[in-house]
This record gives sequence, C-alpha cells and structure tokens, in this order.
Amino acid sequence: MRIARFAAAGADPAYGIVELAADGGEHPDTVAAISGDPLAGPVSFTGMRHRLDEVRLLAPVIPRSKIVAVARNYAEHAAELGDEVDERPLLFLKPNTSVIGPDEPIVKPVETHELHHEGELAVVIGRICRKVPVERVDEVVLGFTCANDVTARDIQRAESQWTRAKGFDTFCPLGPWIAAHIDLDGAGRLGIRTRVDGELRQDGSTADMIHPIARLVSYISEFTTLLPGDVVLTGTPAGVGPMGPGQRVSVEIESIGTLTNPVIDAADDGGFAGDGAAAR
Repeated sequence: MRIARFAAAGADPAYGIVELAADGGEHPDTVAAISGDPLAGPVSFTGMRHRLDEVRLLAPVIPRSKIVAVARNYAEHAAELGDEVDERPLLFLKPNTSVIGPDEPIVKPVETHELHHEGELAVVIGRICRKVPVERVDEVVLGFTCANDVTARDIQRAESQWTRAKGFDTFCPLGPWIAAHIDLDGAGRLGIRTRVDGELRQDGSTADMIHPIARLVSYISEFTTLLPGDVVLTGTPAGVGPMGPGQRVSVEIESIGTLTNPVIDAADDGGFAGDGAAAR
C-alpha cells in the first residue's frame, strides 16, 4: 500500500491510496481518496478516484514534532568526507519547516556556495513509542519514503553544530508517497540512487547501512519519545556532491519510487517579508 498526500484542483489537501497500473490494477495510475488521517486512526475510502497525473503530490508527511537524521551510516560516505565511522549512531535534528514535497523547489540560500544532495531512505513513525526493543520496531513503523538530506557543506565544515547547515527551509524533500507495503527486512536491502539532471551521482544499497533500521529507531527511542508522523533519515551512501540553481535532483529507491525537485536560487524565492506572507 502506498499512502500519498495530494491536492486536486479546487480541493483541500487529502490523503489517498496510490494504485499503480504496474501493480496489475484495473486502472491507469490513480489515487483513491480516503477520509481521515492514517497517522491518527481509522480511515475509509471516499469513493473518489483521481488520475495520478492530474493531482499535485505533496510531502507525504509533515512531521508533527521532529526529523531525526543519522550521519555517517554508510562507511564509504564517511570515508569520502574524511570522517571516522562512529560506534554508535551519530544523530542530528532537522526542523519540520525544512520539509517540501515532490517537484517543490529546493532553494539555494545566499549563505552557501556548496549546496549538496544526500539521497536517503526515510522511516515514517506510525505510533507513539518510547524505548522500543529492536525486535518490536516493526510495530511502530508506518512505512518508508525517499528523502534528500540537503546540506550546505561549507557551513557544515565551518560550524561544529549542523543545525544551520542542514536546517534551512526546503532542505528536507520527502516523497513521493509512504510505502507501507515494505517490511523492515525488505527496507534493509533496497537500491538507492541519486541523479542530478539525469547524471547518476549515488548508487548504493540500504543493505550497506552500518546501523540497520531497527537499531536506529530503537536507539533514538531510548532518549526521545517518537510520535506518529516523526521521520527518521537513515543516512546516505557515497557519492554526495553539488547541485545548483537550474538543475533537477532525483532520489530513487527501489520498490518505493522517485522523488524529484528542481533547485532555484534564493533570489527567485518569494521568501518572508514579515507582511503576512503565507508559510510553506
């Protein structure tokens, strides 16, 4: 099952179940609207169905409290940046205001000259939980999606804390939907690739994680309560590199889908003028 957030013409954002023709369905690629919030309780089909190419896909989840990200969870990526592999997961937080959805622009801030892509598998938490044993992590995971842990690499090198380098608005694209049909074992052996303007930059597998998904979620839950809709970014394979205004970056994860976003310059972004402009 693939759970999406979408906006159809003239309608408020809604949740739906994506039905792909490739899965042997009766219809072309569609999204069947559901009532309710899959993170909050029971849902039901409304009977309304839309062609997937006629709706706008939104970020499949807006974390209600936090995005917990894991650094240096692939040995080759740690090596390419000259970093040591950590015995325990190295964690940092990204604000929920950094989240955008498919096809929304990543804005290159004026403060950075080294904007980098980092394609990652994201875990979406489905239940409130704390101190979850490794063997029970599957009970608290709703599903998985694609993520791009956008990074201002020069700021990251200059500052000991990574909040600013990783936390600008638009620095956490998520999508295209939540794959709830994949179990933990399956999620731990998926191909993950990042392309910039079609050029392959990253080509790895989640099987190469140093700390597997269940270990990460369990470890994080030891110090903080995880809430429905929280997101865990599991680290990036080797091959991170630059992207800039005018380019398009795509993160593709096997059995999930592809997340694509254009990159624009901050000068092309409306920004916030303190005059009541709507937040993202």
